[in-house]
Amino acid sequence: MTLNVVSEGGIGLDRATMNGTIRTRFSRLYHQRYWDTQSMSLAVCCRDLFKRYDAKKKKPVDALNGLNLEIEVGECFGLLGPNGAGKTTTVEILEGMLKQTSGEVEVLGRRWNGADDDQIRQRLGISLQETRLNEKLTVRETATLFRSFYRDGREPDEVIAMVALEEKADAWIGKLSGGQKQRLAVACALAGDPELLCLDEPTTGLDPQSRRELWDIIREQKSRSRTTLLTTHYMDEAQRLCDRVAVVDHGKVIALGSPSELIHQLGGEHIIEFALTGRDGDASGIDVSLFTELSGVSSARLEDDGYSLTVAEPHVALPALIARLDKDNLSLTRITTRHVSLEDVFVTLTGRHLAAEELDETL
Repeated sequence: MTLNVVSEGGIGLDRATMNGTIRTRFSRLYHQRYWDTQSMSLAVCCRDLFKRYDAKKKKPVDALNGLNLEIEVGECFGLLGPNGAGKTTTVEILEGMLKQTSGEVEVLGRRWNGADDDQIRQRLGISLQETRLNEKLTVRETATLFRSFYRDGREPDEVIAMVALEEKADAWIGKLSGGQKQRLAVACALAGDPELLCLDEPTTGLDPQSRRELWDIIREQKSRSRTTLLTTHYMDEAQRLCDRVAVVDHGKVIALGSPSELIHQLGGEHIIEFALTGRDGDASGIDVSLFTELSGVSSARLEDDGYSLTVAEPHVALPALIARLDKDNLSLTRITTRHVSLEDVFVTLTGRHLAAEELDETL
């Protein structure tokens, strides 16, 4: 199986190829999973969701183009995609902050139609990518304020302890660090003991320990059969926490399944990454197709600083690679092997590294 790449710009995929074998695998998996969930208990259901932003002097922007999505009760569900793919638009519609142009949305069995709005809000917890809190209130006062919005929920000191801010309970919001404010935003989302917790980039700016403490909160939600919707730029986070993930691009879900299922669909279990130099010190202009025909190689792509091969059996592909480099008078300056990750799935599907994207999404 050959995967062509576009060398211009360093990273990219031939869209014609992406409509071939690899993308067909992900598409089949997505459609099978989508229709198989019809009889299951759902926390979120979106059908044929469209969102258009009109502009007076510019062409209208279609942020969502018939998006279908279902999230099962009790699962941690990851929503992944490059900037401008429609993730934030989707989440804001689910949270009742934005109205879709057309399509159907159900959240916890109810619709945002006015009559059910309060019922949904009482069961929903939201942590935005960027939350502005009153800097003249203390941490405890802020948690108490958010608790007052719900008929039932957790005590303020309990949610403060859940995000490890006990020592800052009486501190002004304006005196907190960026990471502490982010943790407080999550505590506010937990105030109503939500059945559906929506976390938009919750670990951005957090130190490793705080990040893992938040992971424990998500796992605790799952242990109580509560649902979590997570958007994140950290692929390892999605791979560790999420029961299923959906990859969104150009306003549609292009892949859906568990991390292990999506990784399996890539066609290999290992990645070989390497950089080259020629006999005269110059290895530029080497066509990536040189490596796609090697024994054991499923696909190849050009990276910013070298090449990446997806292989099923490294012990077969590595000797073939070395032999080909010797034949063409090319030398290795770096080589590593690792297991395939969700990041590799993302790059294969979208042609972009999520970690290289700017964190501020425009849609």
